[in-house]
Amino acid sequence: MSQSVEKQNMNLQKEHAVYIKPLGDWKRTHHCAELTAQNDGQEVCLMGWVQYRRDHGGLIFVDLRDREGLTQVVFSPEIAPEAHADAHIVRSEYVLAIKGKVRHRPDGMVNAGMKTGEIEVVVLDWKLLNTAKTPPFPVEDRTDAGENLRLQWRYLDIRRPRMTQNLRLRHRITNAARNYLDELGFLEVETPVLTKSTPEGARDFLVPSRLNHGEFYALPQSPQQFKQMLMMSGLDRYYQVARCFRDEDLRADRQPEFTQIDIEMSYVAENDVMTMAEGMMKRIFKEAMDVDIPVPFPRMFYDDAMRDYGVDKPDTRFDMKLKDITSIVRGSGFKLFATAELVKGMKVVGGAAMTRKEIEDHTEFVKIYGAQGLAWIKVHENEWQSPITKFFSEEEKQAIKEALDLHVGDIAFFQAGAASMVNAALGNLRIRLGQQLGLIPENSWNFLWVTDFPLFEYSEEEKRYVACHHPFTAVREDTKDLMKSDPAKAKARAYDMVLNGNEIGGGSIRIHTSEDQFNMFEALGFTDESAYAQFGYFINALEYGTPPHGGIAFGLDRIAMLLAGAGSIRDVIAFPKTQKATCLLTNAPDVVAAAQLRDLGLRLREENKKAEQE
Repeated sequence: MSQSVEKQNMNLQKEHAVYIKPLGDWKRTHHCAELTAQNDGQEVCLMGWVQYRRDHGGLIFVDLRDREGLTQVVFSPEIAPEAHADAHIVRSEYVLAIKGKVRHRPDGMVNAGMKTGEIEVVVLDWKLLNTAKTPPFPVEDRTDAGENLRLQWRYLDIRRPRMTQNLRLRHRITNAARNYLDELGFLEVETPVLTKSTPEGARDFLVPSRLNHGEFYALPQSPQQFKQMLMMSGLDRYYQVARCFRDEDLRADRQPEFTQIDIEMSYVAENDVMTMAEGMMKRIFKEAMDVDIPVPFPRMFYDDAMRDYGVDKPDTRFDMKLKDITSIVRGSGFKLFATAELVKGMKVVGGAAMTRKEIEDHTEFVKIYGAQGLAWIKVHENEWQSPITKFFSEEEKQAIKEALDLHVGDIAFFQAGAASMVNAALGNLRIRLGQQLGLIPENSWNFLWVTDFPLFEYSEEEKRYVACHHPFTAVREDTKDLMKSDPAKAKARAYDMVLNGNEIGGGSIRIHTSEDQFNMFEALGFTDESAYAQFGYFINALEYGTPPHGGIAFGLDRIAMLLAGAGSIRDVIAFPKTQKATCLLTNAPDVVAAAQLRDLGLRLREENKKAEQE
């Protein structure tokens, strides 16, 4: 905003400030989206912000806005000359209280697209409650302001109807979950926010202790251990709308602080938790969206999801499955395929019309997932078009054609190499193509359970096996012996809920004996001494009669994002961080004064001049 505009704003503020009046005994009678033709003739009192002001010579029209919506109010020199005389001062985002009479809009002036479009309120008296500077962007849904600008002025951004609706939807989701769980006998219990860091929590946010120099709390990545200890305490059924913190690289659906609907139950197996969770989703969709979703949800083994879709959260709203052709091309003349750990193909019906530029764009996309390139074959009437077809025999071509069910006009994409890379590259390309080619039906909700996850995954960074979910997940009994002999094949009693290709919740049956917990720690490379040093309090609790228990946690932000049709979870969080984990509104994180650091027993390696200011 230029200095001249800013100065003009300040002058208006001073000039109009004399008109500001106290609310006094005025009471709001209705919200700004409440009045209809049935209120014709009633005297009402509305309060809100000025959305638009239109001066039509004699009459002055104002669209008054609150969180519920808009009402058109009219200042008339004939009906209320005093009220009309002062209305010339009104500007966008000024806060008004008006008293007036409801009347039908004149013929031809009804606004069918507005909830209150049949009526208007003729102002009899009004008060200016506050003035406002000109906003840095229009407070309306069609604003073209960039996200960073909107985050910087978030309190204005939230005034926009779309943002207000998103936060109202989030409230309805939370309220539906709370009511459902309360009816099933769950107790809402708060767990600590200042807790202990563990070796499995390398992405913890750390908080220095002023009273214990050199020691740190950790902010919880989840209430996992505490909610299990509540089951050990005999509370039987627990839930919490829990704030969690994770110091990790961010994406559109990640934030450094996020909210979980966290649930734990005693004396249960997988089906008990999953049935409860399905009922909660059904309740949320009905109360928040007025949508009926069918239960039970379909289920899919993790191995089948990876085989057919390449990802553990498949979007089942469209087909286009991946096909393993490793055995077909093992002895082929194409060396990359012939020696690869895994080779998979994926058919795109009618995709032969893709241009070279489009294929190049897809090739660059799969490189995000570690691929070196992207092989492809276009199927034409009398030939296959591709740089790689010359390496295959007629028998191999026929086998590939049958495996992928190729027809004239199709294109097939291929990926070869390590299984993790092949699945990630083709699985995510499948989603991209589904979106670009319009293969995903609109207004559809496809729920899915993915079950029987691996218990461990090998970490190249740490050169050891780590827990796929967390180290408190129970092993599937028939794979228990594999924890030591072949850890990669051990299966977890874990389950994820997937919605339209997004994981929205995950849980497991927990380890409930100290012996099994020690076996898990041993498989993860802990000695008995190191396990006690880090988790002694938890191991001790397991030794005092822990019931079998399990649970699940849902990502509230992600659920709200999907139901709102938003592109990012930032659009359903009141005051989110950016993708660099900064708050543009408050400029957090920020340096602190040297005195504060001294109180905490801390000293920076490189002193920041700003921090030295006492």
